[in-house]
Amino acid sequence: MSPNNNAGFLAIELDGAGWDGGAFGSLAQAVLAAESAGFHIATFADAPDAGRANALQRAAFAGPVTRSIALVPEVDTVYTEPFHVSTQLASLDYVSGGRAGWIATAAESPEAAAAVGRSFVSGDALGQEAAASIEVGRRLWDSWEDDAVIRDVATGRYIDVDKLHYVDFETPADFAGAAYSVKGPSIIPRPLQGQLPVLASASLVGEGAVPVEAVDAVLVTAPTPELLVAEVRDVRARLGASVAVVAELDVVLDSRGESAARRVVPESGHARFVGTAAELTDYLDALLQEADGVRLHPGDLALELDELSRLVLPELRRRGSLRPPVLDSTFRGLLGLEHAENRYSTAGK
Repeated sequence: MSPNNNAGFLAIELDGAGWDGGAFGSLAQAVLAAESAGFHIATFADAPDAGRANALQRAAFAGPVTRSIALVPEVDTVYTEPFHVSTQLASLDYVSGGRAGWIATAAESPEAAAAVGRSFVSGDALGQEAAASIEVGRRLWDSWEDDAVIRDVATGRYIDVDKLHYVDFETPADFAGAAYSVKGPSIIPRPLQGQLPVLASASLVGEGAVPVEAVDAVLVTAPTPELLVAEVRDVRARLGASVAVVAELDVVLDSRGESAARRVVPESGHARFVGTAAELTDYLDALLQEADGVRLHPGDLALELDELSRLVLPELRRRGSLRPPVLDSTFRGLLGLEHAENRYSTAGK
């Protein structure tokens, strides 16, 4: 992607919804409100909280009730099995009609390591784990050709076995973690998009970690809103034009007569915007000239989503800096990506 001369897109983190365990009512309301407001992407953070559905499960629940918004869960690449992650994400692509994506995370987490009974991973090894998991996922998505399912009643053949492929992945010799291999093929057909768009933190990508060509978008953060534009420019210069650049921004707005400055919201490490809806609109208008998109993290989901839907997104669309949502579109389409070619395809051989 190149510096954004066209309208950009907005994502919203829905971590404040779905905390009610098995009752998804609040999540359904939130994702439908975000879609109605014109957000292009809903993301779902993950955390090992007892009794709470994980990010993939919440995204899967949102799939059948939405029509245009992309559904992108955060899924760990260090302490989860790559084969299972790949198949679950492919299933998400089916239940969402081709609107699924993957934020591949790799965080230092002694708690997660203890939960699955494996050694704690830190430092450069995190990038290695992320790169391997993404590569396994992509190979498995290609392990079925698009036309592998034939449903031939006359012969009783459901699958053309010549169009299923072993992926034969092995971790590299210098892999810092426990070595593993994946034979394949996947247990479900190729996703509707062919390849789901993969996002990762810009800090994980390039310079010997996750290869730039392994991801479709990077998430960029900075200590303050003032520094965020410069960081977006630096990341684009470092990684080139092949990936979309998405800025991360916490948002705390004046709402219902209460000043944003008086509200206490935990720190997250992202740049934080505190102010009025009009001030945020001006800031996002300028930011979307540099970034392809922005992911907003509301301080309070209900309060901020109300202000954003009424005052911010309509004005950004009026100014032409925010593209309109498209019904029944794909996440790849939103990012300007064609249907992905299959590396194992026998077509034309």
